[in-house]
Amino acid sequence: MKIEQIYTGCLAQGAYYIESEGEVAIVDPLREVEPYIEKAKKENAKIKYVFETHFHADFVSGHIDLSQKTGAPIIYGPNAVTGFDAHVAKDNEEFKLGKVTIKVLHTPGHTMESTCFLLIDENGKEKALFSGDTLFIGDVGRPDLAQKSDLTMEDLAGYLFDSLRNKIMTLPDDVVVYPAHGAGSACGKNMSKETTDLLGNQKRINYALRADMTKEEFIKEVTDGLTKPPQYFPQNVMMNKQGYDSIDMVMERGAQALSPIAFEAAANETGAVVLDTRNPQDFAKGFVPNSINIGLNGQFAPWVGALIPDLKQEILLITEEGKEEETVIRLARVGYDHTLGYLKGGFEAWKESGAEVDNIESISAEELATRMKSEEDINVLDVRKPGEYTAEHIEDVNNFPLDYINDKMSELDREKTYTIHCAGGYRSMIASSILKARGFDVVDVAGGYGAIKKSELFKTTDYVCPSTLK
Repeated sequence: MKIEQIYTGCLAQGAYYIESEGEVAIVDPLREVEPYIEKAKKENAKIKYVFETHFHADFVSGHIDLSQKTGAPIIYGPNAVTGFDAHVAKDNEEFKLGKVTIKVLHTPGHTMESTCFLLIDENGKEKALFSGDTLFIGDVGRPDLAQKSDLTMEDLAGYLFDSLRNKIMTLPDDVVVYPAHGAGSACGKNMSKETTDLLGNQKRINYALRADMTKEEFIKEVTDGLTKPPQYFPQNVMMNKQGYDSIDMVMERGAQALSPIAFEAAANETGAVVLDTRNPQDFAKGFVPNSINIGLNGQFAPWVGALIPDLKQEILLITEEGKEEETVIRLARVGYDHTLGYLKGGFEAWKESGAEVDNIESISAEELATRMKSEEDINVLDVRKPGEYTAEHIEDVNNFPLDYINDKMSELDREKTYTIHCAGGYRSMIASSILKARGFDVVDVAGGYGAIKKSELFKTTDYVCPSTLK
């Protein structure tokens, strides 16, 4: 028997490859499915099942493509209703995989179809739990993503409490927990950086598994402090539930190399978002006017999902050479299937063509300190998350979280210049590029709050001022 966690850091997502006697099950596959197929082929094994723990909100699963390419059925737990062929299993139903057994444990709470899959070895011993978004390492799944008119967040939290107590905490302490996500995912509040653990240890350290916790206490703690989920989550759920274009079609469409002339024409004719995925400081030095910078080397897909609200939005790409295909794949992972092509030769080709170029002024922390002392009307925006801002920030500087920039932009004054920082420079360039494209005058602080703190030139405070912009 073999269990392999295939972890994708940019999504904080864990898929699983389980093999016994030449038969394979894949749990919660990513959108690009060829790696699973190739791995099984290399092992002289056959993919027998595709297990889905629930309708994912934060990424588009590869379940449909993988099933179509291998003939393996898609298995969901109770309450799942799909727009494609799938086997909706009963609670406690068992599936044979070589010499091992995979048992369905219906665990509603994160969503009503949420299900864990328990692996039982050839000797009948319960070995591993593929817990989806029901149980994370150090946390549990948020209960606010599947609310309906007749089902509140508190209702779902109550279901989750029962699922954890009746289905999971009764399992042996030496069962290994394999969750769908780790730290960085928006599907929980405070997940550990660890991506697996023994259930017994989670019973000791996970706040949501305290033996003496009442249901009322659980509901209060699990629902407290939840931030608004990203806008793309409901759209990803619908794609996972109803179906989507094959990844092969998406890749073929997005892999069109466009000359600078063709690229400019496509941008003008389609209204596509021009997305530049280069390093933030490279972008600042020169970019195609009105393009948005979301660097591929950061939390790329989640930020695209948070800031481009319509999954059907057409996109034109500017990437580092050799990163075109990777970018199209990473967009498709969160449901952005309408990439129209990329700029052949990258930004250098655009510049060499003589086309118009824009830039963003980027200053050091030391220069920011000088300007704050010498200029009466300097408007600094801290685009970190509220929790980061609360922990520590520059005195008298407003919090303007990047997550909500599209909703709060009307609070800004187009007659003013805004100097923007985040923690390290990644998010501030995203914010700067968005505001620049909307006609605002912006300055970026290179190195962000890390450089600001290191300079020791600023008064900082952990007191949270009202976030009304001046």
